[in-house]
Amino acid sequence: MTDLDLFEATLRGEATPHLPCQPITMRFASHLVGRPFYEYIHDYRVMAAGQLAMVEQYGVDCVQVISDPAREVDDLGGRPTYFPDEAPINEAHLALIQEPADLKKLRLPDPLGGGRMHDRVKAVALLRERVGPEMSVQGWVEGPMAMAADLHGLQPALMASIEEPGFMDDLFAFSVDMEIAFAKAQVEAGADLVGVGDAAASLLSPRAYHAQVFAHEERLIHTIQAMGVHVRLHICGDTTHLAPDLGRLGVDMIDIDYPCDFAHARRECPTAALLGNMNPTEYLFRGTPETVWAKLSECHAAAGARFVVGAGCEVPTGSPAENVRAMCGYARANAGVAAV
Repeated sequence: MTDLDLFEATLRGEATPHLPCQPITMRFASHLVGRPFYEYIHDYRVMAAGQLAMVEQYGVDCVQVISDPAREVDDLGGRPTYFPDEAPINEAHLALIQEPADLKKLRLPDPLGGGRMHDRVKAVALLRERVGPEMSVQGWVEGPMAMAADLHGLQPALMASIEEPGFMDDLFAFSVDMEIAFAKAQVEAGADLVGVGDAAASLLSPRAYHAQVFAHEERLIHTIQAMGVHVRLHICGDTTHLAPDLGRLGVDMIDIDYPCDFAHARRECPTAALLGNMNPTEYLFRGTPETVWAKLSECHAAAGARFVVGAGCEVPTGSPAENVRAMCGYARANAGVAAV
């Protein structure tokens, strides 16, 4: 059974000889190959080297191109703030959309147009070439609420969701159209799964999420799935209050961050594979191999079938190697149980 076979069997709820291990690794991967994060997110060859090093040195069973929330903004003509060795940020005072009328000035970028979106597509193609058909190559796009925050600023987007729902509906639709094209380019380059990062969605109430974001997120997910690939949803923060709607999205895999009630997430999302929800700082950065193992055992018991090993969010830079190896070791030492 290849790593990709094992992962797909897990998504189907079948028993497997061991669990998949698919933590999010970004700055940790860049430092593993001795390169600053700015280079990792701007040069697909550096990203590929970091991801392949994670496979070779730690035994993770996927490679991924998640990196930062500035690629689309950059290609739309925005001005993200970059740092030598930190993730870039989209500052509200530099946002492309300062008022609703600015949305009409934007034109969908070409994901193969030579910009930062194209760099990610190149990373997918190179990683597929290097790992062949036996491992999951995971693409990545922004979700509708996250993209709205990237283009309009987080606080303005949250305020507009209350005061200008019509404008936000248009902004969500524009964002989803852009991300569908971006996902398609990555799938054609070799991705078998596309991750959707929608961090800002956790800040919405259940009512606001359902009324404003759910239909757009559902369209994005189902359109990507219609391309013949799986979808992984990652929403940072506490999504316990959104779990009923997340369970209705029909997504293949959901990352559950550490503030969430993991058992509640399983009850509300019975058919999705769940990853998490170990606190990455407490266990990977500050813990020990023994505490990592014990916490993952807890998470495994709560998730039951369709469990994917990983932390609630990104593996922190500077996490001791033995803790990261313990996480991957847990996956290799424990079988996946069949769904009932």
